[in-house]
Amino acid sequence: MEMRFNMARRLAYAFLAASMLGAAACSPITSHHGFQAIDASPKEVTVGVDTKSTVRTKLGSPSATSTFDPNIWFYVDSTKARVAFRKPTTTTRDVTAIQFNKDTEMVEQVNNYSLKDGRVIAFNGRETPTRGRELTVLEQILGTVGRGSLLPNDSEGAPGNRPNGP
Repeated sequence: MEMRFNMARRLAYAFLAASMLGAAACSPITSHHGFQAIDASPKEVTVGVDTKSTVRTKLGSPSATSTFDPNIWFYVDSTKARVAFRKPTTTTRDVTAIQFNKDTEMVEQVNNYSLKDGRVIAFNGRETPTRGRELTVLEQILGTVGRGSLLPNDSEGAPGNRPNGP
């Protein structure tokens, strides 16, 4: 009787261990990317009070600067979650855009954007068509057989002409 009890207990432990492993495999793995606010938040930047140097002291270097205007700084923070082998999904994204005055370097505007403010851009994967068709390696090798001679033809002077050809 005790043998059956030990066997049942082992099966129960095995089932419990398998269910715990299964539950652990389904829990999402989160990863944080970009700017991480430790001492100060980008939302604490004050318009008309802070300058480029005070913002850099509070927040550090920006994640990115504007391509066309170096007086706009971006602080980007995002969190992604991945379950098992699936594609990661972005769960949160916060972008703070700080615009400075060109002359005084004072903060003119602070804009905060979240994941809800983003837009999905449709990527067009089409290719530009080219004239002609693609030849296989075998067609390229055998396509030159019988076209012209291997010796230069000085009498005609034009490249690609056949000797005694039209």
